[in-house]
Amino acid sequence: MSGAELKRGARMLIRENAPKIIFVGLVYIISTTIISELQFRLPAPMAAYEQLLALLAAGEVPSIWLFIGNLRPYGIVLAALLGLMLPAVHIGYTNYCLKVSRGLEGGFKDLLAGFSLFIKVILLSLITSLLVFLWSLLFFFPGLVASYRYRLVYYILLDDPGKGVIQCIRESKRLMNGRKLDLFLIDLSFIGWIIISIFITAFVFPYFPILYIWLAPYYGLTEAAFYNYIMTAATV
Repeated sequence: MSGAELKRGARMLIRENAPKIIFVGLVYIISTTIISELQFRLPAPMAAYEQLLALLAAGEVPSIWLFIGNLRPYGIVLAALLGLMLPAVHIGYTNYCLKVSRGLEGGFKDLLAGFSLFIKVILLSLITSLLVFLWSLLFFFPGLVASYRYRLVYYILLDDPGKGVIQCIRESKRLMNGRKLDLFLIDLSFIGWIIISIFITAFVFPYFPILYIWLAPYYGLTEAAFYNYIMTAATV
């Protein structure tokens, strides 16, 4: 199945599930926006960031150690805790899109799925991020390939919460074997939407990605359909 067909199916599902799917996406966007803003605007990280900008504006080359030294322990801890919430919120929305893509009734409560699997979600996020980072040390391209290798870990966990973290990583690697380029091309087809969204957020609706009200379900359902297609092919 081509990316164009998957995207066509996603648009159809949005029409069939509107306006509820838009409201669920709105709650997801507001949640991630609030968490990100709080994480950025915590007093200690914000003060260190402002000092960094001041040094750059003065034409000085700031030391990364100076920046780190200006961070306060409580600021780092709070920022880290908020950062850990983002993967949980993301997997909740992934869970909702996966249900809708399968013709099931999804709702706002599906957004909480990530918190019921919080430990595994965090471990998956940390381990896959570390693996991608290590591959990126070799060069950009190996890191990019690695990021696609582990893209399905959350879907696999949602389908079977009993699976272990390493098992989800291995299954994602197996399922994405020979299919990484397909998902990359799907991602590439959304570049235009992303650029428009960034422009609107920067110049029309600052601080709130309003176009993502449409883009979040559009991409979420497309990716979920991609996963469903792979799983169907794997069982044939």
